[in-house]
Amino acid sequence: AVAARPGHDPGLRVTGTDLACVMFTSGSTGRPKGVAVPHRALTTTYLGQDYARFGPDEVWLQCSPVSWDAFALELYGALAFGGVCVLQPGQRPDPQAVAELTRRHGVTQLQLSASLFNFLLEEFPETYDDLRTAFTAGERASVTHVGKALDQYPDLVVANGYGPVESLGLTTSHRATPEDAAGASIPIGRPLHGKAVHVLDERLRPVPDGTTGELYAAGGGLALGYVGRPGLTAQRFVASPFGAPGERLYRTGDLGHRTAEGLLEITGRIDDQVKIRGFRVEPGEIEDALTRHPSVAEAAVTVHEPAPGDRRLAAYVTAAGAQAPDPDSLLDHLAGLLPEHMVPATLDVLDALPLNQNGKA
Repeated sequence: AVAARPGHDPGLRVTGTDLACVMFTSGSTGRPKGVAVPHRALTTTYLGQDYARFGPDEVWLQCSPVSWDAFALELYGALAFGGVCVLQPGQRPDPQAVAELTRRHGVTQLQLSASLFNFLLEEFPETYDDLRTAFTAGERASVTHVGKALDQYPDLVVANGYGPVESLGLTTSHRATPEDAAGASIPIGRPLHGKAVHVLDERLRPVPDGTTGELYAAGGGLALGYVGRPGLTAQRFVASPFGAPGERLYRTGDLGHRTAEGLLEITGRIDDQVKIRGFRVEPGEIEDALTRHPSVAEAAVTVHEPAPGDRRLAAYVTAAGAQAPDPDSLLDHLAGLLPEHMVPATLDVLDALPLNQNGKA
């Protein structure tokens, strides 16, 4: 069927606002939404950027499912610049296959969810031996694992990437430093060229540096909206009070702040906030506090309800070394850092956190 098509230029004139492709995301609802991506978003995200090395000497591994926006960077990051794109079979990142393909084909640029980045560092550290750049993205970066990677591979660039599908994935990026790894969290950095991120309050007013607000994405990476869902498009893509007429902002639902140095940091999500005994609790803050303990590699905090109305926090961690951490000691650690209502009722040590098909915890 392809061979039967004409081989000449079809003569179609394409503008930056024309539809290039549709990417699907379920967001926090679990219901797939088609995100209409224009050509402008592709060129803004991949051309004239310096967040990664691009060129004919670079080898990218395509290990993200095609339904995840991360797939686009792995494909266009190679093919738009004459590089090599190595395809991992299947539609789910396989840690052993990632490690094997990276070594066999001399992969130089590797993009991973934060959970997969952490797991490979623990179980398949040889993955990072010859890499030039490793992205940890899609989830909050682990301070422990970023620090370990920088320490063990001093020539490796560890980049913390952030962005929703509605801004074609990568919207900000930060090259992690040893100083970052000594802090409480890894910044998501600054916006890419041609993109912008605003930290706003509920009335779309900028908040001062250091103050938490909702992150709004702007600039050339924005999608046209959701396919066939004008109501949802109007809800999430709002008129920008800062730009020219017709410019829009995308409400990410992520909470964060800008530091005095101008770096963005994520603190959680609006829809992740839970109420425990009348207090609003951000599980991500508890996870950050747990991973600051030297015996903890990864942490996840959820809510369980053993009886109607009896909502309790439950924490799950993995060990940073051969010795499993003591749950009571970890709870004491949290009690010294957090208010009483943020200390989980239970804490369990797991061999590994379960991952979804995108490699996220």
